[in-house]
Amino acid sequence: MQDQEPGLGFHGDVATLTLRRPSQHNRIAPEDCTVISGHLRQVAAREDIRALVVTGTGEKTFSSGYTLGAIKDQLDGRFEDMLDELEQFPLPTICAMNGSVYGGATDLALCCDFRVGVTGSRFLMPASRIGLHYYPGGIRRYVTVLGLAASKKLFLTAQTIHDQEMLRIGFLHELVGRDALDDAVGRYLDGIRACEPAVLKSVKADLMAVAEGRYDEPLLRSHYEASLRSDALAARLAAITAKG
Repeated sequence: MQDQEPGLGFHGDVATLTLRRPSQHNRIAPEDCTVISGHLRQVAAREDIRALVVTGTGEKTFSSGYTLGAIKDQLDGRFEDMLDELEQFPLPTICAMNGSVYGGATDLALCCDFRVGVTGSRFLMPASRIGLHYYPGGIRRYVTVLGLAASKKLFLTAQTIHDQEMLRIGFLHELVGRDALDDAVGRYLDGIRACEPAVLKSVKADLMAVAEGRYDEPLLRSHYEASLRSDALAARLAAITAKG
């Protein structure tokens, strides 16, 4: 496959964003940030889409992160803004990690709600080794999702970790064989489809807010009370009751 910018595809009620530079380990070029942001906005505008899957091309690397040659002069707000958009994306997001992950792509994966990886994959955060102090949003995500101890190991030693440790520290939600990746992602999609779409959006937003220290009790309660009054709750309870 010829290397090209990230692509967007639709399969029923699922959108798939694919990194497509396999000969370069699916690196993220500076211009790709604008492309990915555009894809995210396109998906968010469609009412028929239930979830977004983020994956890479090939069987070796999910992504090697931001282009190394562009870090000094072109690592600007586009990359951070794109990651923030993915983190705050209103629909559930699944990172289907088809291989190893490095650098800024580790943060891209952390922006997703769920991360499913394949056996034999590796993880490396080399920022300190190349003399880069990481940007604020990335440090926040690392500590929030992985905890302080794991974040210290990854940033302060720049050691490579392997699949089982990726799972143990919570970077991966699930670790499967390569031939089982699609089925594992499918189980997450089935679970998402079984839930009420409006509730998923409000619950995700509230979970993110609380994790970031923005606990707004009146707002959370308003979401709770709105769901109690909703036709969707009434219909789902009636269906359960009818089944006996």
